[in-house]
Formats: sequence, structure tokens, C-alpha cells
Amino acid sequence: MGELEIRNFTSHHEALINKVIAMSANLDYESSDLQKKVVFIIELDEIGECQLASDYLREQMHRVKNGIPSELKVMVGALIVISSGECYTKSFARKFMFLCNQMGCEFIGHPLVERVANYQNFKTWSKTLDEKLEDIEVIQIQKLLRRLSRYQTISRDRLKVLVLHAGHKDISNTLMFWDLIKAKLSGFKMDIDELHVEEGKISDCYGCSFETCMYYALEKGCFYGGFVVEDLYPKIEKADIVVWICPNYNDAISAKLMAVINRLTALYRSISFSEKYILSVIVSGNSGNDSVAGQLIGALVVNKGFRLPPNFAAMAIANDPGEIMQLNDLNDRVESYVNNVYELTNKIIAKK
Repeated sequence: MGELEIRNFTSHHEALINKVIAMSANLDYESSDLQKKVVFIIELDEIGECQLASDYLREQMHRVKNGIPSELKVMVGALIVISSGECYTKSFARKFMFLCNQMGCEFIGHPLVERVANYQNFKTWSKTLDEKLEDIEVIQIQKLLRRLSRYQTISRDRLKVLVLHAGHKDISNTLMFWDLIKAKLSGFKMDIDELHVEEGKISDCYGCSFETCMYYALEKGCFYGGFVVEDLYPKIEKADIVVWICPNYNDAISAKLMAVINRLTALYRSISFSEKYILSVIVSGNSGNDSVAGQLIGALVVNKGFRLPPNFAAMAIANDPGEIMQLNDLNDRVESYVNNVYELTNKIIAKK
């Protein structure tokens, strides 16, 4: 598209809105993709909500429930979220992105610029940028708008897909769900590599000093070496799409997969994830699929910079081993998700 669209969900901050409008007018836009490029500017109230944004999402959800595609389906987005307190910017952003994504919106990696009270979240940047906190915010927004304006679908002849899991196929409903999906991907132009994060192969990040981490990152390594450096890092680096197989553990992803995310920091400091997409299969015993999806969005998209493609997560509720196979609408869920993956992969391949 030839311009960047601004969706303003604020009642104040007119000066900021005008700055964003002025900055967006001076950008060069990549125009080969058909998606609208949209920045959502959201102001949170004292309990971390935004009525204007909620009304918009409710309207779009109503369209979908009535068989009308949401306008979000043709959007690729980024966010600016403002809070008068110290909390809620990230939790609201995760929820907002998840809901938009379920209706077809794509998000760039590192899609969020947040502002908390007194610009405190920019203090870390002030250690390297000799600027006022207010000016650092403007710099970060400029970078965000520039990346959004230049964002395009990646182009590949054939896709490399890495699947990460920490379960056992004979008892894991999540892996059974994934196997049904994978079986229908056989005709797609992709090479699927599954990596089992087994007990004893992965330990969490020990929190080395920044200098130590950067030293090893220069060689795409880690002080603790082993499975992470020898197997995980090379496979992540080669992958175009990383699929996270996530059963719900206490409304979060498993400790092993969380350790994987934490250990990605060293690789993140040596390469960019900006041309890699994430997908996920999530199964909860009772509820909480959105909690797990939000954790993935926060850790991998907001913080690590992976792309979030439309409808990134296949989700279901199943408790006892094998219960997933008894779902009445299981085939519909599988077909729907396979169609979403096909749309993504076909768009990538078609660009060649």
C-alpha cells in the first residue's frame, strides 16, 4: 500500500498523534504487498483498558460472527500504547494483538512502542542515547514506522519449518493435534524438521553478564554450549517458520520451551529474527489457550522480533490423553488451520 494508516484510540495526546502523522508522511513505502499498513495508537485508562479500542474489536468480531470478513484480515500492524501508570502496556498489547490476529491481522516483529508514567520505560535507552526521554520516544516511534512502512512478505522457493516440542506422542493431545495438521501439509513446499526438547538437554538461562553473553553471541554461541548451541541455534537460524507445540501448563508454556525462549537471547544478539514467522498449536485441559498464546506473542514477537502471521495459533481444549481425537469439530479445526498455513506459505512462494 502507498501509505500508512493511523487508527487513533486516544482521547488526549493530540501532539503525539500529529507527530506520528508528520513522520508517516515522510516515509518511503514498499508497495508490492496488498496489505494495509496500520499503526494503532491506544491510550489506557486507570485499570489498563481502552473503551475505544474494545469497541472497535467488538465491532470487528461481530462482523466475523456474521460471516463478514473483518477489515483486520488485510492489515499488517504495529502499536503505540500509552499508560498513565507503570503497568498494563504489555498485557494490553498482548491481548489486543491476539484478538486482532484471530481475525486475520498480521504484526511485524517488535511491533510495540509503549509509554508508561514519566517515560520511565525509556530510561534504559537513555544509557546509550544522549537524549531526553521524550525525544527517545519519538526516535523509537520513527524506527517503528520505518520498519512498518518497509515491511513485506518474505520470498522463498521452499520453506524451512522447525517444530519445537517437549512432549510424548503417545499421551500428548497437543502433539496428536499437530500430527493431524502436519499430515495435511505434505503437498506444501516446505521441509519440516521436528526437534524434541528432551529432559536433560535444555537448562534455563543462568543470566550471564551482558558482556559475557555478547562475547559468545558474536560466534552464535553460549557460555553453556551443548544442545542449545549444537542443535537448536543452527536450526532456528535456518528456519523460515518456527512452530511451537504448547500444551497448557498452569496457563503458560512448558518450562522446557520457556527455557528455549530464554536461551534464544544470545542468538538474538547476533542475528535478526525479523524475517521469521511463528506458528503454534496450543491445547488446554480446561481453559487458558489465550494465556499461552499471549505469552508466545509477548516473548517471541514483542521481545524477540519474530513475525506474527494471521491466525497463528491452532487451539483446542482436551484433558485426558487422546481426548483431542474425540472432538466433534476436530476435522474442521484441522482444515481451518491448514488453510491458514496454506495462505501464508502460498503468499511467500508466490513472491518468487
